[in-house]
Amino acid sequence: MSSHVLAVGEALIDEVHRPDGSVAEHPGGSIANVALTLGRLGREVSLATWLGRDERGDTVRSWLAESGVALAEGSDGAERTSVAVATLDDGGSASYEFDLTWQVPAQAAAGPDTLAVHTGSIAAVLEPGGDQVRELVTSARATSTITYDPNARPVIMGSADAARGPIEALVSLADVVKVSDEDLGWLYPGQDPIEAARGWRATGGGDSALPAAAGPALVVVTQGGAGAVAIFAGGEVDVKAPRAEVVDTVGAGDSFMGALIDGLWEHDLLGVARRGALRDITAETVTAVLERCVAVAAVTVSRAGANPPRKEELA
Repeated sequence: MSSHVLAVGEALIDEVHRPDGSVAEHPGGSIANVALTLGRLGREVSLATWLGRDERGDTVRSWLAESGVALAEGSDGAERTSVAVATLDDGGSASYEFDLTWQVPAQAAAGPDTLAVHTGSIAAVLEPGGDQVRELVTSARATSTITYDPNARPVIMGSADAARGPIEALVSLADVVKVSDEDLGWLYPGQDPIEAARGWRATGGGDSALPAAAGPALVVVTQGGAGAVAIFAGGEVDVKAPRAEVVDTVGAGDSFMGALIDGLWEHDLLGVARRGALRDITAETVTAVLERCVAVAAVTVSRAGANPPRKEELA
C-alpha cells in the first residue's frame, strides 16, 4: 500500500430513531466515518475494525468499499456486527445506546508508508480493544502522525472521572487532537472548554505517565454551528461555520476530523519526518485547513445520516 492513513476503530450499524417515529439503519461508527470522509476526499485509507460476517457486516463493507476505504486484514473476525441506536431530538441531535464488541485485528499495525494513524471514541476505551489501541498508537509514533478525537460516549465510558485518565493518556500520545466543546464540558465541568484545550496543548493532557512530546502540536475545538477554534504554538485561530439547513448531526464531527487529516496531508504535514513542520504550523495554514473542515461538516449536517461530501462536491 502506498502512502496512506490507518484508521483504527469501530464500524457498525446506526439504527436511527427519528422524532416522527420512523426508524432507519445506516452504516456508521465514528472511526469508520472518518475513514469514509478521507476516501471520499480522494485519500488512500485503510480501516482496522471489528465486523461480523453477517448481513449488517456486508452492508458496512459495501458502504466503505464504495468510497475507496480498504479494510485491514482480520477486520471481519467479530461474532456479529455491532449496532448503535441513535435517537434524534427535534433539532437533529442524537443520543446513543450501544450493542457492540471491539478489539483490534491482530494484523493491524502502522508501516513505513503510514502517514498518520487515527483513533478515538469507543475504540480507545472499550476493552479489550482500548488497551490494544494504546499499544498500537505508542508503537506508531515512530513512523506516523497520531490523530485523536475523544468523541465521548458517556453511555459506554461511564463517568467523566473514569474516562478522563484514558482520554488524557491518548492526548499525550497525539500530534493532533480534535475535540468538541461538549466533550470538554463533560470532562472538565465548570472549566471553560477553550481553557481546557489550551491545557491539553501545553501539557499533553495532564498527569499521564505515558510519553509525551510537549503536548499535541494542534488542538482543535469544534463548537457545532458556531465553527471551530484551533490552538497551536503560533497562537489561536477562530473559524466560523457556514450556515446550513440541519437534517441531523450524525457523523458531522467525524467528517470534520476526516477533513482535518486531509487538510494536513494537503499541506505536507503528515508523517514522522514532518512532525517538526507540524509544530511550526502557521495561522494561515490552520485557517485554510479549518475553513475546509467546517465546509465539509456543513454538507454532512444537511443530509441524513453519516453522509460526508465527495471531493468534487466541494470544488
